[in-house]
Amino acid sequence: MPRSTLRARNQQRARDEIVAAAYELFAERDYAGVTVADIADRAGVGRTTFFRYFGDKQEAVFAGEEELLDDIARRHRELRLDRPPSLPEALALLRDTVAAVCAWATRDTDRYVLRERLIAANPELDDRAARKQRRLVELAGELLRQQGASAETAALAPQVALACYKAGHEVAAGDPAALWPSVGAAFDQLGVTSGTGPPQT
Repeated sequence: MPRSTLRARNQQRARDEIVAAAYELFAERDYAGVTVADIADRAGVGRTTFFRYFGDKQEAVFAGEEELLDDIARRHRELRLDRPPSLPEALALLRDTVAAVCAWATRDTDRYVLRERLIAANPELDDRAARKQRRLVELAGELLRQQGASAETAALAPQVALACYKAGHEVAAGDPAALWPSVGAAFDQLGVTSGTGPPQT
């Protein structure tokens, strides 16, 4: 095995162990009762190692989202569209993207339930979640512009997709099994069907 591959696997293993330790402690003590030192100690690493992978304990809550954004961007850039997408076509593409986000968020149902509880109970996490949603909207708009969409479509489609996600998220009420069906139903209400966008992760 190449040395670089082994290093990457070891780094991913360390990240996963830190995140697992963080969620164990959050479940035991809630978010405010856990420090970075607690997480590092539970994971069997030093504080320096923790900060090598995460800027703060909030980032441990949202671990993996940067990789998700990178994957979304890669999949969109691999699309070969015959023409610039219209608003309905852009919404269809973003419906598929939101489906991928929902699948990613609920891949570990227990962790999803805990994360939702932590976000609801801690304003700083709620603020971080909102900022991450804004980043996703900005990314979607950028990707649509790269695909030739008009300025109006690139501005409107991501906001509509976010509104569908928020509505479905509210209806799902923290149930991971209900998240995508509820979000998908919101898209259905607008007549937005699946496009040719990124498959679910």
